[in-house]
Amino acid sequence: MDPEDLQSMLKENGELMVKVAEFDETIELHLHDTEIGDETVHLELTDGTLEFDIDAVSGAWQHTHSLEDLGLE
Repeated sequence: MDPEDLQSMLKENGELMVKVAEFDETIELHLHDTEIGDETVHLELTDGTLEFDIDAVSGAWQHTHSLEDLGLE
C-alpha cells in the first residue's frame, strides 16, 4: 500500500482501520498515535509500540461507529 495514501486517509478521517498480513485482527490507527513513514508504520500503544512494514498492509478503510457500538440502538 502506498504510504502517502495511508497518511492522507488517516489525516482526512482521524481514524483508520488496516489489515496487516502478520496479524489476524485488523488494527485501528489514530492520527495522534500513528506515524507513517516511507517503509514502516509506527503505532504508540499504552504498553509499548507496534511497528510493521507498509508492504504488509493489504487494505485500509475509514473506521466508523454505529449506534449499536455506542449502546444507543
